[in-house]
Amino acid sequence: MSGRPKAELILTESEREQLQALTMRRKTAQALALRARIVLACADGIDNKIVSARLRVTQQTVSKWRARFVAHRLDGLLDAPRPGAPKTINDSHVDAVIAKTLESAPAGETHWSTRTMAREMKISQTAVSRIWRAFGLQPHRQETFKRSGDPLFVDEVRDIVGLYLDPPLKAMVLSVDERSQIQVLDRTQPMPPLAPDIAERRTHDNLRHGATTLFAALDIATGGVIGELHRHHRSSEFLLFLRTIDANVPSDLDVHLVMDNDGTHTAPSIKNWFLRHPRFHVHVTPTPALRNNQIERWFATLTEKYLRRGTHRSTRQLEDAIRNYLDVYDTNPRPFIWSKSADEILACLERWCAPIRKESE
Repeated sequence: MSGRPKAELILTESEREQLQALTMRRKTAQALALRARIVLACADGIDNKIVSARLRVTQQTVSKWRARFVAHRLDGLLDAPRPGAPKTINDSHVDAVIAKTLESAPAGETHWSTRTMAREMKISQTAVSRIWRAFGLQPHRQETFKRSGDPLFVDEVRDIVGLYLDPPLKAMVLSVDERSQIQVLDRTQPMPPLAPDIAERRTHDNLRHGATTLFAALDIATGGVIGELHRHHRSSEFLLFLRTIDANVPSDLDVHLVMDNDGTHTAPSIKNWFLRHPRFHVHVTPTPALRNNQIERWFATLTEKYLRRGTHRSTRQLEDAIRNYLDVYDTNPRPFIWSKSADEILACLERWCAPIRKESE
């Protein structure tokens, strides 16, 4: 035989299993998987030339990784340390940046920025950005939340969601609430007409000419809305609205009202009215949990499509505009589709509370 003799390559059972795992694991780097295949083929007694042809690499590559494995075993398949400047930020610096970000705030400010943290820690702004990105820290962002302290939260969620997903037979389920203090707003100057390449413009300030309150009930089955406008937001006006609902719902149907426990809805006169009308069944939403009341989503649509950019010069003009919107909407109502079950909602809330629970422990 010609050429230099090759060192004998014998694998233990443990080494063979680890090499085979590297070739089959999805997350293994392709370069490392190729080196494992080379070693396995050489361990089976296959000549370097045949291994190179089978794996489509050069013979020098096969010789290199065979020799590296013989000398250093599995550690020999890893990349050798690359040349370059030594690290200037060690693990202790990273720990200090993370701790300061989570546990303190700069003087005179509410949160850290990359620049203020860089000055404080005597490192570059780029280094701070990399550390924050690696650990998912975003001090500049802020979100709102509100955890419910209602002791009946779980039962009320299951009750409301059960009505949405499986409404009772021979009954109408209405989501009820009121949008109070709808401002009558007029611009201080006329709005210029819309033009190509020019967005609609309005003055940043406005004139106020009063306010009104919209009482509304959304039929979750059809999307239709029963609406009524009043100048005040009191239990007496809500009682008038209940009578309107009673007149608009067929007498042979039960009425299930989904509403919050606002003082307007819990006054003695309201309770007495419900006692005199047994076909009305009240389902109270958790406190606070506005998203469980579908009428709130309809109010958001009303604001987005009609109120936010509207211009009105009197309360009567605004009320006429809202009545017109109700008439147009009811020509083609569309119900909201409730998709999440109560279990999914409660599981989502549990996932959200898990990090907070761990911190408190």
